[in-house]
Amino acid sequence: MTIAQTVPQTIFTEPEFRVRAAAALHPGPSDRIFDPRTGRAWSRSDWDLNPELLADFEVMEPARAAAVLVPVIARSELTVLLTERTAHLATHAGQIAFPGGKVEPFDPDPIHTALREAEEEIGLPRTVVEPLGFLDGYRTGTGFLVTPVVALVSTDFTLRLDPGEVASAFEVPLAFLMDPDNHKRHSREWRGRQRHYYAMPFGDRYIWGATAGMLKNLQEGLYPR
Repeated sequence: MTIAQTVPQTIFTEPEFRVRAAAALHPGPSDRIFDPRTGRAWSRSDWDLNPELLADFEVMEPARAAAVLVPVIARSELTVLLTERTAHLATHAGQIAFPGGKVEPFDPDPIHTALREAEEEIGLPRTVVEPLGFLDGYRTGTGFLVTPVVALVSTDFTLRLDPGEVASAFEVPLAFLMDPDNHKRHSREWRGRQRHYYAMPFGDRYIWGATAGMLKNLQEGLYPR
């Protein structure tokens, strides 16, 4: 059963999204992440479906700061802009991702990082991007603590992809991504152990891992069901 059959499609329009974002998003970056050294366990991470692996944090190096843009395109029915990373990158090669990257020393805040990376990776001008707030911080198994910046993006843009980083860019209806029926739990062997993760297959696109985890966070905050 699709979400169009269970809830009014009008909730995936810009006015409704603004109301929900104002109520649910963090006004500033959140550091919510499991850390066994402090006992804090507000996890959003690659370990959300793998609690037996949480001890990995005890031996990992401190996370490197990163930020991504969660670009919600203000069409008559909202969409989310995603990218496919090129196959030769050192981390997350070939995966579906939000535009973003590591925080550089000259970045004043995560919003600047997310907007800068979106400009560099896909040519999205920051003049069409309106940041609305933040999701929970997300810790990846590759050693990053990611700050997701949720933003509304006007339709007045033409993308210019950096071929060194981005193989393609595409949009997915927000209604599809916010439907829990489309949130699958898959698994694969990773570093010699079975790891479980969220996946949201969309046509021939396989949205999974950290990107799917952040979308799950968005759904639970803005469109709980």
